[in-house]
Amino acid sequence: MLETLLKDLRHALRLFRKSPGFTFAAVAALALGIGANTAIFSVVDAVLLRPLPYPAASQMVLLGVKSPQGQNVAGSPAKFEYWRKQTSVLQDVAAFNTSFVNYTGGTTPEQLRSAQVSYAFFPLFGVRMRLGAPISAQQDLPNAGHYVVISTPLWRNRFNSDPAIVGKSISLGGDPYTVTGVMDDFDFSDFDQTPDVYVPFQFDPNTTGQGHYFTVGARLKPGVTLTAANAELAHSTQAYDEAFPNAIGKGGAFFAVSLGDALVANARKSLYVLLGAVGFVLLIACANVANLLLAQAAGRRREIAIRTALGGSRARIVRQLLTESVMLSLAGGTLGLLLGALGIRALLAVNTAGLPRIGEHGAGVGMDWRVLVFTLVISVGTGIVFGLVPALTSARADLASEFKEGSARSGSGFRQNKARSLFIVTEIALALILLVGSALLIRTNLALGNVDPGFDARNVLTMRMAFTGERWATTASVAQAIRDGIQRVDAIPGVETASATCCVPLQGGYGLPFTIAGRPLTNGPYTGGAAWGTVSPGYFEVFRIPVKRGRTFADRDDAQGTPVVIINEAMARQFWPNENPIGAHITIGRGVMKEFAGEPERQVIGVVGDTRDGGLNNDPGPHMYTPQAQSPDAVNALNSGLSPLAWVVRTRTPPEALSAKIEAALRAATGLPVSSIETMNRVVSSSTSRQRFNMWLMTVFGASALLLAAIGIYGLMAYTVEQRTQEIGIRLALGAEGSRVQNMVVAQGMRLAVVGVVVGIGASLALTRLLASFLFGVRPYDPLVFVTIPLLLAGVALAAVWWPARRASQVDPLHALRYE
Repeated sequence: MLETLLKDLRHALRLFRKSPGFTFAAVAALALGIGANTAIFSVVDAVLLRPLPYPAASQMVLLGVKSPQGQNVAGSPAKFEYWRKQTSVLQDVAAFNTSFVNYTGGTTPEQLRSAQVSYAFFPLFGVRMRLGAPISAQQDLPNAGHYVVISTPLWRNRFNSDPAIVGKSISLGGDPYTVTGVMDDFDFSDFDQTPDVYVPFQFDPNTTGQGHYFTVGARLKPGVTLTAANAELAHSTQAYDEAFPNAIGKGGAFFAVSLGDALVANARKSLYVLLGAVGFVLLIACANVANLLLAQAAGRRREIAIRTALGGSRARIVRQLLTESVMLSLAGGTLGLLLGALGIRALLAVNTAGLPRIGEHGAGVGMDWRVLVFTLVISVGTGIVFGLVPALTSARADLASEFKEGSARSGSGFRQNKARSLFIVTEIALALILLVGSALLIRTNLALGNVDPGFDARNVLTMRMAFTGERWATTASVAQAIRDGIQRVDAIPGVETASATCCVPLQGGYGLPFTIAGRPLTNGPYTGGAAWGTVSPGYFEVFRIPVKRGRTFADRDDAQGTPVVIINEAMARQFWPNENPIGAHITIGRGVMKEFAGEPERQVIGVVGDTRDGGLNNDPGPHMYTPQAQSPDAVNALNSGLSPLAWVVRTRTPPEALSAKIEAALRAATGLPVSSIETMNRVVSSSTSRQRFNMWLMTVFGASALLLAAIGIYGLMAYTVEQRTQEIGIRLALGAEGSRVQNMVVAQGMRLAVVGVVVGIGASLALTRLLASFLFGVRPYDPLVFVTIPLLLAGVALAAVWWPARRASQVDPLHALRYE
């Protein structure tokens, strides 16, 4: 058996050396198809298949509330305490949230990544300690003091691997924190960049806070399934609703989702669509190579007939031909593996599309054993798939007719090329599907590019600063720092205006309920809900958000001034549809959490234009803006702990050139470092990175499919013309005009193209529904796309058919009649 296989391999190698053009064309087509599949599978592997780096990760879940409006995987202090104490299906229920904190123990403050966690975070994620111990249950209680666990990199780089660090005090935000331990190497990149320090939440066990600003994870108890856990959680919702009326909402219920599913929920469908798309590219490549093999087999009919006459069985011949096709596929797979690895690394270095679990610049995507096995399996499988039809066709040789014909070439019309014609129809249909998909995504990207976000992102620079610690616990201290910072930044030549905010557009924010004075309560104890954020004077001028009514904030809107609020047009339309909201009074967030207990009733002083803070593909919703200088101290402290304050600066010149000066001015004003420096143009671009990623890949796949289809139909028509040389010569000798011969060949080729286009249109109409959730500003059945793409493909097919047809019309009859 082994000896026979070696003979087959040697024979295949000799054949490939004799036909370098055929070998190159086949390997190149397969490398393109297999390489594209390998590239996308490597991303699928990193995102969907690679195990999470936590012990018993399959039993880990995230908790939240689901309702008719959707699912919210987040927790409030009250819900967290309830989940921790009231359920019998969960263990290691832990709260966690990432942010920034300033290390103030050195000569200059240094911004560190931080995490607020409950004590169960460490056993839930299987954190091992290099030194000391994790935060304990007692240290996670209110007023227990300041404690911190530090990461190994921080311990090494900042504290010189001090073996006596445990028990020592380090300064964070100007406050002393006692180090309880040093974590062993720990990877938290599935959620965010791995923090440098971990501090306890210290929730009050009797809290009533309902604000959702952190994540809650847990582990299912041994023997408990996710289905059973969800049933128990849903059942427990009623008791929570009785304890905290209106805290969940109508039709709401607690639920759990597996950690793996939660992390990749937003990427799973798009990756499956891309995987299906590259599968089509591979099928087109297979059809192309199968056509090449059929054409080659036609020239080997006499060889195969002789081998059969000498006693070679059909199975033996099929095995030899399949060996050749699998060798071609393995060669294409080897080259494709290299092309796929280089291609996906280059693409992810430019745009990671916000995909989870792939690391910075796609560092987490690699060629591990799953990718190598996938490439091997798909290479062997592809070789069998595209080689089987040519092998079976060639093995059915008719000895009598082959030896009777000798070496003469007989006419070979389309009836004798049914298999090749079917492959061409398949190629064109698949190419049209991919081109329709890529055209829809291109139109989506163009539509997103033409969306007015409601603000002017040009020449705006953003940067973050963490106001944490006792020094910044009061609103007055932060407000003064903001005034000082803006004054210094405004003095820089080239700066137009500056401001500060909790929430930069398109980078997330908060939502709070509100009540309107004198209105009936229609949403539980509230009138409604809206996005909310704090801003300082100049914010609307920085982003050039138009003022529709009233005025914007001024320096007089401070703690001594009348409490005020500005709303957007969407909120005015929804809650004041037929009246002027200026002068109305609303109360924001009171009753949601203790930090808002001191929130005053505010007067509406202005209505501004809508901004698409939730994404360019989402319509603006109600939005409320309050002056940062009027935030209650507790709200100020809460905001400072949740996320760094954002400085926003409009410049008259490209903002990158002024970045260093602005950073220096802010540090001089506050004594604090900044981070996350980026232009607003980049923020806008990042918000649509997933759409661009999908568009570019689908465009590459569509272009590859178009090229392969064009090569395929050209190759078929060129081969058909070659096989019919004698017939064409006779037609011309009998007086047929060259134009008639040319038209005959074009008509035969275009019939295949039209059939492929029709089949492709039908399949596209069915499959574009899968793209509906990825589209914006264009329908899945967009008439422009479904007219333009078939015409484009038909035009390419016509060009591919025309050259062989033209050559047929120029055949010399005398030469053709002697042609063998």
